[in-house]
Amino acid sequence: MLNFLKSLFGSGPKVNYSDLINRSVIIMDVRTKREYQDGHIKTSVNIPLNHLKDQLSKLNKDIPIITCCASGSRSSVAKRILKSAGFSEVYNGGAWQSLEYKIRKG
Repeated sequence: MLNFLKSLFGSGPKVNYSDLINRSVIIMDVRTKREYQDGHIKTSVNIPLNHLKDQLSKLNKDIPIITCCASGSRSSVAKRILKSAGFSEVYNGGAWQSLEYKIRKG
């Protein structure tokens, strides 16, 4: 049960996001366009969660993806969608502001 909850909410082993950013990586913000316009990580791309399944064919499965949103809930769902579509290296970055801080902090 604990492993299920960890996978559901994207927790598990600690991820060094700064190291990931130093590689070729996509930061995918899955909030609405309006939320994204109100603030986002500069290098992120906005694919709202409700459009993600329609955009899967446009994404490269060989590039790691970090999902983020307002709190971590939608990014967790996005991670599950990507994993079920065959994307192997997907990370739930949680709330975009926290992720931005982790990236800057190094």
